Amino acid sequence: QVHLVESGGGSVQSGGSLKLSCTASGCTFDIYEVGWFRQAAGKERVLVAAIAWSGGATYTDDSVKGRFTISRDDGGNTVALQMSSLKAADTIVYYCAARGRADPYDYWGKGTQVTVSS
Repeated sequence: QVHLVESGGGSVQSGGSLKLSCTASGCTFDIYEVGWFRQAAGKERVLVAAIAWSGGATYTDDSVKGRFTISRDDGGNTVALQMSSLKAADTIVYYCAARGRADPYDYWGKGTQVTVSS
């Protein structure tokens, strides 16, 4: 079992920056990839960025490319999502998730709210 806890959400003005963190515990050796999703009310969760647990390979959705950067701390169990040039449209709940190599995203955090005001 993998346990994920997000932190770093909050309120920021348009154009500002926030850094979200996702800390994993438990059977972290089972993790192949960690992703950050976001979900608007009544809609499906959308993957915005992902990183291989081993480091290196990353994915960033076109909707946030150039503004959001995903990273993992060296040798640690925390994956960060650095968000900059935030817009009102980025106001949403962000979720951290993890999966094994051949599995869908099975492990989820509880989510953290990001609010961008104009």
